[in-house]
Amino acid sequence: MSGPLSGIKIIEIAGIGPGPFAAMMLSDLGAEIIRVERAQAVSGDFSKPNLDLMNRGRRSIGVDLKSPDGVETLLRLVEQADALIEGFRPGVTERLGIGPDACLARNPRLVYGRMTGWGQDGPYAQAAGHDINYIALAGALAHFGRAGEKPTPPINLVGDFGGGGMLLALGVACALVESGRSGQGQVIDAAMIDGSAALMAMIWGLSAMGLWGERGTNALDTGAPFYDTYETGDGRFISIGSLEPQFYAELMERTGLGGEGLPAQMDQSGWSQWRERFTELFKTKTRDEWCAVLEQTDVCFAPVLTMSEAAEHPHLKARNTIVTEFGLQQPAPAPRFSRTPGAIRRPPPWPGEHTDEVLADWGFGTDEIAKLRDAGAVR
Repeated sequence: MSGPLSGIKIIEIAGIGPGPFAAMMLSDLGAEIIRVERAQAVSGDFSKPNLDLMNRGRRSIGVDLKSPDGVETLLRLVEQADALIEGFRPGVTERLGIGPDACLARNPRLVYGRMTGWGQDGPYAQAAGHDINYIALAGALAHFGRAGEKPTPPINLVGDFGGGGMLLALGVACALVESGRSGQGQVIDAAMIDGSAALMAMIWGLSAMGLWGERGTNALDTGAPFYDTYETGDGRFISIGSLEPQFYAELMERTGLGGEGLPAQMDQSGWSQWRERFTELFKTKTRDEWCAVLEQTDVCFAPVLTMSEAAEHPHLKARNTIVTEFGLQQPAPAPRFSRTPGAIRRPPPWPGEHTDEVLADWGFGTDEIAKLRDAGAVR
C-alpha cells in the first residue's frame, strides 16, 4: 500500500457531503477507512458497481448504533483506530453512546473529527442547513454574482467541500501528526461556516485595504472585463484572467486591441467600454480558433470546458488528472507525492458490503460475528 497515510486506520460514520469527501481524501492518501452505515441502510446489488464516487477507496459495514451490541461493536473498532469521523448535529453521537468521551475512554490517542455546518456551539448549532446557508452567513455568498444582480450560489464546492470536507481532512491529518508525538487524542470541531469564512481571508485583506467594493465591481468577481468569461462564435465560452499589466499587454497584442485607444486597464470608468469590445471581439472566432491564438501564452487564458471535455484535454491527459478506475471515470487523488503517491484502492462500496470481512480483519471471531448478526447488531 502506498500513500503518506498508509498504516493509518480511520472509522467513518456514514453521512453525506463533506464527511464522505474528507474520508475520500484521506483514503486516496493511504489511510484504511471503514465506512460504518446504519444497519437499516444496508442494501444494493453487490454484483453491480456503486456509482457514488465520493465513497471510493473504503470498505463498508452495517451496524445498528441504536443497539447496545452495535455500539459495543463500534467501540471495539475504535480501540484499534487512529481516528474517527462523524457528521451528525452536535450531541447526537453522545446520545448514541459513541461521542468523544466514550471513544477517548476506549482509546486515549484517538483523533475524533466532527463535521457540522454551524459548529458544535453557538446560536445556530442545532439548526438544519445546507452549503448555501453556511456560505451566506459566513460572508461569502454575498460576493458571488454580477453587479446589480442577486447573489448567485456556486456549486456546493465552497461550503461542503472546500470549507468543510477539505478542512476536516486537514484537521485530521494535523491531529494525527500531533497524536504521534504526544500519544494523546483530541476532538476536531470542523464547521463549514468557519471553513467558508477562512477561504475569504484574502478578500477580508483586500477590503481592509480599501480594494474591495460591492458585488460584481471588483477585479476578481467579474467587475473587471479582463477577468471574466466570454462567449465565442460557436456558442462556447473562454476565460480571460489578464490581471497583471504584462499579461494585459500580451492580451492587447494578441487580440490586436492595443491600438484602439480605449481607456487604460485600471480606469474603471472605461470597464463597460472594454466589456462591450471584448464581447464583440470574442464572438468573431470559435472557441478552438481562440485557443489557437491564446492558449499556452501569458495572456492567462483557458477554454471553459465541461467535465467530459476536461477529461479529454491534452494537459489533463498528460497529468492523468482524470482517470478511469474500476470502470468509472473520476478525478485522480490529489495532491501528488513524489515518494508515497496516493491511489484509488477500491470502488465505492454498497452499504454493508464488507461487514463480515472487516470485522474478521479487525479481530472479531466467526462466532462473535454470527451472534452479532443474529442479534441484528450488524448486517
